Amino acid sequence: MAENPDKSRSDAPKRTSINEGNDNGETGPALGKALTLPSSVAGSGTLDRLVDTARDYARAAHSENTNKAYAADWKHFGRWCRMKGTDPLPPSPEMIGLYLADLAAPVDKAPAITVTTIERRLSGLAWHYQQRGFTLDRKNRHIATVLSGIKRKHARPPVQKEAILRDDILAMVATLPYDLRGLRDRSILLLGYAGGLRRSEIVSLDVNKDDTPDSGGWIEILGDGALLTLNAKTGWREVEIGRGSSDQTCPVHALEQWLHFAKIDFGPVFVRTSRDGKKALKSRLNDKHVARLIKQTVLRAGIRSDLPEKERLALFSGHSLRAGLASSAEVDERYVQKHLGHASAEMTRRYQRRRDRFRVNLTKAAGL
Repeated sequence: MAENPDKSRSDAPKRTSINEGNDNGETGPALGKALTLPSSVAGSGTLDRLVDTARDYARAAHSENTNKAYAADWKHFGRWCRMKGTDPLPPSPEMIGLYLADLAAPVDKAPAITVTTIERRLSGLAWHYQQRGFTLDRKNRHIATVLSGIKRKHARPPVQKEAILRDDILAMVATLPYDLRGLRDRSILLLGYAGGLRRSEIVSLDVNKDDTPDSGGWIEILGDGALLTLNAKTGWREVEIGRGSSDQTCPVHALEQWLHFAKIDFGPVFVRTSRDGKKALKSRLNDKHVARLIKQTVLRAGIRSDLPEKERLALFSGHSLRAGLASSAEVDERYVQKHLGHASAEMTRRYQRRRDRFRVNLTKAAGL
């Protein structure tokens, strides 16, 4: 007798994909219920612990910000599908092509988003489909040709944040008080600038190796400077930060002062302080604090005071420290490239807001 297809489908063993959310575009509190055992395997204490470990590794596959962005991308696409009377599963290249077109040129009054954001959303969808056992063919003509047309018609040069240069960082640091919070923020600005660090790299530092599970690296203070070991976007790397010419501008001295007066010898380097700014707490700072700190001190220092406040705030971000070092360091480009952890000199040049662009003159070299 023929088997009931509905019954066989419902009785089939089910596996929950890593970081699985529901099909309506929602995700669970930690990007879904993550990994589970197949129904054919009996659970045990050892296997259950391995499942928990696998879940932790699955969550660590991307940074927290990337996980949040991908979750928001999937949620937005799910909402869009419901409004169009369709379902996000299984993946439909035709509908995804229409979705990309709607993002670039919305039919309603919603603002168009940038090409970079559109590409990021497509990556988020592809990742979520992969977690659900599907493959999204991004080379499918319904997706690839639409995206190619969007890039050709709407792509613009990337908007670069303003670089914080030497005089800028000194003026910003000068606006900070000398209480505990001021010592911390001074250390953040000087260390981030001298190290060319991303804001996530700054706040993820621990005092020692393996102090905390969420550590992104650790520090070692030596006679000539500080050695930072970072788990960066491109893998593990070391950043050497030498001592400055004076205590007022030395990032290593600022770091030592903060650690000493905050009485920090274990765990996160940069932590929150009490409301009165006189006591160091245990919880690690969020990387958004770095961006807020930069914007606040830029305003207080009067940097780019020729512009309205709103425009000044939009010009600067956490990357302004990184761009500032790349633009200000008067050394061979290859040293800056290594310091920033860039794989190519071309990437380093993107961070250099001012440089000798015509040092190599191919016009004269060609005999003209």
